[in-house]
Amino acid sequence: FQHGYYRVYLPALAADWLQGPYLYKLYQRYRFLEGQIAILYVCGFASSVLFGLVSSSLVDQLGAKKSCVLFSLTYSICCLVKLSRDYLVLAVGRVLGGLSTALLFSAFEAWYVHEHVERYDFPSEWIAVTFARAAFWNNIIAVGAGGVADFFAEWLGLGPVAPFMVSIPLLVLSGVFAVKNWDENYGKKRAFSKTCGDGLKCLLSDRRVLLLGTIQALFESVIYIFIFLWTPVLDPHGAPLGIVFSGFMAASMLGSSLYHLAVSKRYHLQPV
Repeated sequence: FQHGYYRVYLPALAADWLQGPYLYKLYQRYRFLEGQIAILYVCGFASSVLFGLVSSSLVDQLGAKKSCVLFSLTYSICCLVKLSRDYLVLAVGRVLGGLSTALLFSAFEAWYVHEHVERYDFPSEWIAVTFARAAFWNNIIAVGAGGVADFFAEWLGLGPVAPFMVSIPLLVLSGVFAVKNWDENYGKKRAFSKTCGDGLKCLLSDRRVLLLGTIQALFESVIYIFIFLWTPVLDPHGAPLGIVFSGFMAASMLGSSLYHLAVSKRYHLQPV
């Protein structure tokens, strides 16, 4: 059952990571100015935020399996439109990318949790084991994706659009495996207004939640500024972008490993 989940989820993650190293360079290749590229990035980030608000309700009503297939479809279109040099078409692609990202981080986990608990009645403690293994493989895939992107874009000389085209077969594979091997399930249908209202009430009534959200938002803002700037800073020096990306992902994996080691029974360090 666990492997059946990974067969669908891991190709989707691989397709997502492949698109990381060469997005900025692709827009540069199309002769867009830095300000224009920034707007395209903002379109993607804003779309992810807006669709993130409704993704849970969408998955509950549409069904988790259909939502995963929808992810494969929208992300494939998002990759295909990278072949266009039209600015408006690329902006629409970024919006579709935001929708796809929201589905990637909601639909797959929603399907797994429902099947694990409702259909198979496995112990709920095992869910953490499955997600921990998925996180481990996610890190490995992220490191490998940089090398693969570099191979197609630089070594084969196919240019920065190549990793996006390589992502499409992986997305199709993920969708086909979901259609063939997964059963549909639905979450509890809740009113969107009530969900947002309850979230806002929790945010404003508990100072700790508000502080945690603020700190997380500040941290994410730094990360997104970094994501936007690293390519134009390093590319003029001839840095191999895919390999640099792999280095970032390896450093991220190392940080995660050090954290788990620090809070283990051996060292007893506390996050606070």
